[in-house]
Amino acid sequence: MTASGAPPLRVLVVDDDAGARALHTRWVAATEGFTVVGAVASGGAALASLDRGVDLVLLDMRLPDISGIEVLHRMHVAGVDRTDVLVVSSSRDQVTVRQALAAHPVGYLLKPFDRQALQDRLHAYAAERRSRDTAQRDVPMGQGDVDRLLTTGSVRVAGPAHGATHAAQDGLPKGVSPTTLERIVAALDPVVGRSADEVAATTGTSRATARRYLDHLVATGAIDLAHRYGRRGRPQVLYRLTPAP
Repeated sequence: MTASGAPPLRVLVVDDDAGARALHTRWVAATEGFTVVGAVASGGAALASLDRGVDLVLLDMRLPDISGIEVLHRMHVAGVDRTDVLVVSSSRDQVTVRQALAAHPVGYLLKPFDRQALQDRLHAYAAERRSRDTAQRDVPMGQGDVDRLLTTGSVRVAGPAHGATHAAQDGLPKGVSPTTLERIVAALDPVVGRSADEVAATTGTSRATARRYLDHLVATGAIDLAHRYGRRGRPQVLYRLTPAP
């Protein structure tokens, strides 16, 4: 059980690289609220493992038998609705990224990444899943929720995303699409900062488009800026939703 009394989320790690598979397994196991139920090296083994009661799959795109894209397709055909997918891959080509995002994973994390980056994604996912489960049980969907579900595959029920969206859409400048703006907002979180590259990958837009929309959101006060300082070079700019008043 987690600190809140809820059972831990069950994770299946799928990666053909033994070192990466072992490392990601350790990082997930060390994350509060998560437990690893399996670690496999192929797409076929991943599909065969879903009957273990998996909540989240960490899925690499480059697998020895079938691709990660094919795994996502077969999961959809099989109607695996309660199992989410976080793509963890070094694949950066537009075809692979767009095909993966079309299956509505909960994220696309580019390799290489560190333990903190993965754990940040896992914590954000856990919060999103709790909100989604609450929405499905108790909260009627409004028009904005329906539109967001159509464009992003997810629904946020807490105040920040709704407030940010409405504030950001007041007096949209020329060239800013409400639909794309909804997708950009849905890719952001009030706690975990995300870079323009991460937002672009999640929404399937170019980095330039993501930056244009993020700049608009900053100007309207819908999102905040933060910085991540590395060992060398300029700090990375991160974007977070402004908490609702």
